[in-house]
Amino acid sequence: MSRTILRRALVGGVSLTAAVVLVGCGSSDDHSAASGDHGSPTAAGPADGTSSAAHNAADVMFAQMMIPHHQQAVAMTDLAATRAADPQVKQLAAQIKGAQAPEIATMSGWLTAWGAPTPTGTPTAMPGMDHGGTAMPGMSQGGSGMPGMDHGGSPSPTTSGMPGMDHGMPGMMSDADMTRLAAASGRDFDRRFLTMMIAHHEGAITMAQTEAAQGANSDAKALAERISTTQQTEIDTMKSILARI
Repeated sequence: MSRTILRRALVGGVSLTAAVVLVGCGSSDDHSAASGDHGSPTAAGPADGTSSAAHNAADVMFAQMMIPHHQQAVAMTDLAATRAADPQVKQLAAQIKGAQAPEIATMSGWLTAWGAPTPTGTPTAMPGMDHGGTAMPGMSQGGSGMPGMDHGGSPSPTTSGMPGMDHGMPGMMSDADMTRLAAASGRDFDRRFLTMMIAHHEGAITMAQTEAAQGANSDAKALAERISTTQQTEIDTMKSILARI
């Protein structure tokens, strides 16, 4: 009798122990699953802060416009490498390319992350030009060939504020302007390059100021502020070089 009682007690103890262990494991698994949600890739936010950050139509437009704008500036600086005579002009051109080429890549990445189209094509395909290749009002066609200059060689009153330019692409050069620049060399190239790049930078600053005022993405707005500051400094430098040559 005593052996039977002992056997029943042992079996009951084992069952109780197993039940306790199972309950304990279940609690541990539930806790792990709950805590695991916080560290899982699906629950965590995207690693790319820029792609997940808020953005609006102004941010998209800024990137889509500034990419070809920068591309044209880079094309102009490439010409300076072999055609410029003044060492400071060559140095400034290299500086402009060094700043704007990485910005093109950055803005292209934003557009991809935002699911927006990235501009393609040559930077000399001018928005702001009509289908016949005629310059929009405010863009020079004759005289010295300098954008923002009237036929008498005086600065056009429309240049600084960019009225008459395509509303999306202020400061862009026409195909004819780029052709004349490519055909120039030496001191003539230096003057043309500086005059064109000043107008080009002024257009970029106008676009950047619009982004700073209307954009929502913090990274895009920060880039716009940087463009405004950097390019205004470069404008001042170019004007000083232009005055001495």
